[in-house]
Amino acid sequence: MTIQLPDANGRLRTYEPRSEPLAVTPGAPFTSRTVFSAAHVVADPFADASPDSPAAVDWDATLAFRRHLWSHGLGVAEAMDTAQRGMGLDWAGAAELIRRSAAEAKAVGGRIACGVGTDQLASGTLAEVRAAYEEQLAVVEASGAQAILMASRALAATARGPEDYLEVYGHLLRQAADPVILHWLGPMFDPALEGYWGSSDLDAATDTFLEVIAAHPDKVDGIKVSLLDARREVDLRRRLPQGVRCYTGDDFHYPELIAGDDQGFSHALLGIFDPLGPLAAEAVRVLDTGDTAGFRALLDPTVELSRHLFQAPTRFYKTGVVFLAWLAGHQSHFTMVGGLQSARSLPHFARAYELADSLGLFPDPKLAEERMKNLLALYGVAR
Repeated sequence: MTIQLPDANGRLRTYEPRSEPLAVTPGAPFTSRTVFSAAHVVADPFADASPDSPAAVDWDATLAFRRHLWSHGLGVAEAMDTAQRGMGLDWAGAAELIRRSAAEAKAVGGRIACGVGTDQLASGTLAEVRAAYEEQLAVVEASGAQAILMASRALAATARGPEDYLEVYGHLLRQAADPVILHWLGPMFDPALEGYWGSSDLDAATDTFLEVIAAHPDKVDGIKVSLLDARREVDLRRRLPQGVRCYTGDDFHYPELIAGDDQGFSHALLGIFDPLGPLAAEAVRVLDTGDTAGFRALLDPTVELSRHLFQAPTRFYKTGVVFLAWLAGHQSHFTMVGGLQSARSLPHFARAYELADSLGLFPDPKLAEERMKNLLALYGVAR
């Protein structure tokens, strides 16, 4: 059985799908790396919602997907940009997501860390930005989850220079009950974050970032770096205080960064581990045995898919992530909060399907093929 897939020029090509998925089963907890998957949310397809209305979430399907990730030993990074924070999911929806997911994590023994931001604000004074962070930090800590201090659009718009970042983050770290993860999200993921840490010069920004950490090393569990620059991440992790982890957020270079070198390695907190969950977990278990070559053999072939999903405009990678979740049977529909299912083209979806299928990511390849054919028919491609 074959399927006709369109390319960027509108031409159809024949592809023969796999007949069997990659054989991966849940295993022992990881021992060599701490690994989080940033998880997407499942929209309620029957809600009478517009792109401007509050997100309508299918809570049952959303929590079921988190149980899927936990079953493979992955931690869940909740209410991050993968969950469409600021792109369809507002703070009220994120707060509910945090409460529900943290309770589910407690029930099943899953690891969870949750995003703390300022998306109640479009803009504000420095005091208002700080208060917004404090409100969200209180919600996450009350849920029992670890906090991830996310980059703030409001702070980027308000801060006059590095000293404002030092003041706000210093205040938050002093009052945090437990060590947090600091998140540096680059402007390729969110253009509103250009010049974060007080400078568009990344060397100067890095110095400020490290100054924040050095002042409060006991309150920083680790950093998540999402700059898509492997060299810069390696340089940064080598400058971290002892005991502060580097969680790679680099969806272009993650195999080499997680594998590491003779001077260290990165842990992981990645959006691409949403669709790659079982395969990624299997690769880390191989790495736990000391078999770096085996780890790379499993994970290196996934980079082409990740680079495809995260191609510019990078912030729309969530569309491909949810698309693959639908094909894999983790949800019954391809609908997203905020209508974001329209953010990528049919040729983009076709290539994502082909790459994911070739990796054996679909538990039921026939279901994925049938759903892909239904999407093609919706766009006018004859079955």
